[in-house]
Amino acid sequence: MKKDEVKPQVPTERQGQFLAYIHQYGLVNGCAPAEADMQRFFQISAPSVHSMVLTLERRGFIRRVPGQARSIALILPADSLPALKRIHR
Repeated sequence: MKKDEVKPQVPTERQGQFLAYIHQYGLVNGCAPAEADMQRFFQISAPSVHSMVLTLERRGFIRRVPGQARSIALILPADSLPALKRIHR
């Protein structure tokens, strides 16, 4: 890799699960998930979901329109996403 080349971002395992969920939700429902949908699926707090969405956006994995519901769009190709694992608690 040359000095001026940018190393591509690779999602963490947890980030990959959020990205896989966003993708699968869109396939099943025809629209992006709301943060409340992710909160229910991952069984975590609303602030934790929002923080993850901001992280995914900052790292260039998704784009969204702040203040617009269900505006999350994946930037990564679907074939680069991990398999979605069901959360068991």
